[in-house]
Amino acid sequence: MMITIYGVLRSRASRNVWLAYEAGVEFRHVPVIQVYRLAEPDAPDAPMHTASAAFLQVNPNAQVPCMTDGDLVLSESLAMNLYLAKAYGGALGPANLAEDGQMAMWSLWAATGVEPHSLSILYNRLAKPVAERDAAAADAAEAALRAPFAVLDKALAATGYLVGGRFTVADINVAEIIRYAVAAPALFEANPHVKAWLAACHARPAFQRMWAGRDAEPA
Repeated sequence: MMITIYGVLRSRASRNVWLAYEAGVEFRHVPVIQVYRLAEPDAPDAPMHTASAAFLQVNPNAQVPCMTDGDLVLSESLAMNLYLAKAYGGALGPANLAEDGQMAMWSLWAATGVEPHSLSILYNRLAKPVAERDAAAADAAEAALRAPFAVLDKALAATGYLVGGRFTVADINVAEIIRYAVAAPALFEANPHVKAWLAACHARPAFQRMWAGRDAEPA
């Protein structure tokens, strides 16, 4: 059976679609939208959303993204990517157990130590209406990311990649979290390896293909 990825690209499903394009794996994309983005989720012509009965049968957690691969159902975007890389990604996945551990380590590092702060920067400097932004929260988040960015910069200094001297799922998982912080340019100017690495990740044809699809979705 074909892999199915559920979730609009203006969600963390972007990570999974990017990896699937990198891997060249065939998949079906079902653009399930977050229910909070809909003014009338119960309208007859409403698109499939995270509270739709059909979607809840796939993921009762009512969150995107999620995926199916035959009888396997997975949620949590980073776990989905780690699975896809190992199952279908070739060199995107681990070559041995040590690399497997490093890929999981970097993914969890980004999710726990970076993402809360990078999202605060995104929301409070770009995404929210101006009247709802909290400048102090964004400044605090930027300050909190100075140390993690320095760690990442040092890790990228040797080869420009996080694991194995090559582009892998670890780069995708971490880059998709780091990009939320682009509205804090001082972080990138202070960490040139991070800046160059993120630019290289975003120049990849698979990312560009995913981003074009994201841009085509309703804002």
